[in-house]
Amino acid sequence: MVKVKWLGHSTFQIKNGGYTLLIDPFISDNPKTSASVNEICADYILVTHGHHDHLGDSIEIAKRCDAIVITTNELGHYLESKGCCVKRMHIGGGDNFDFGRVILTKAFHGSSVIDEKSNIIYTGMPCGFIVQIDGVTIYHAGDTGLFGDMKLLGERYDIDLALLPIGDVFTMGVRDAAYAVGLLEPRIALPMHYKTWPVIDQSPDLFAEMAQRRGTEIMILEPGEEIEL
Repeated sequence: MVKVKWLGHSTFQIKNGGYTLLIDPFISDNPKTSASVNEICADYILVTHGHHDHLGDSIEIAKRCDAIVITTNELGHYLESKGCCVKRMHIGGGDNFDFGRVILTKAFHGSSVIDEKSNIIYTGMPCGFIVQIDGVTIYHAGDTGLFGDMKLLGERYDIDLALLPIGDVFTMGVRDAAYAVGLLEPRIALPMHYKTWPVIDQSPDLFAEMAQRRGTEIMILEPGEEIEL
């Protein structure tokens, strides 16, 4: 059994009884989570890109928990320079891990880190993830706009759960995310990356209404709630 818990924004915890994965662990400065970074540990941390609301607490958690960070090559080099243990990969590539397999998918966005002197450090291309664990396939789209190759992902992988941003402004909005559901054809879709701040205050209910017309089950979670797959 695989348990997927939403911790707010784009942060998810995935457990299968033997391993714990975190995706984009933005916790300390996340106004929509009740989780405490000191109480969270993981075996693997997956990071889609370098922006603060996705890289988040990855460095602290990875070093404290001896976790392996799975991310893109350029961001991986940056995290290695900060003392993290990193598995560097890139778009279209996949690899096997103790818990299963991870494939990096494209995402249309940006990726950078702002250092203590307000310098922008470019960290390569952003990504999404296909996570295959205990026979379950989870697609975390990362921060992205709508793109036609989502149809290829739906054809290539039998997706059980799609985690899709709906916040608009920086990512897909409600309508494009609903259209993405039709391209991906997952068994379940779950919205993320919304209502964290007023600028991305979008309606998950509208997303559900529009996406359900495409035959996929839509689930809306509150931060801290989880589903079982």
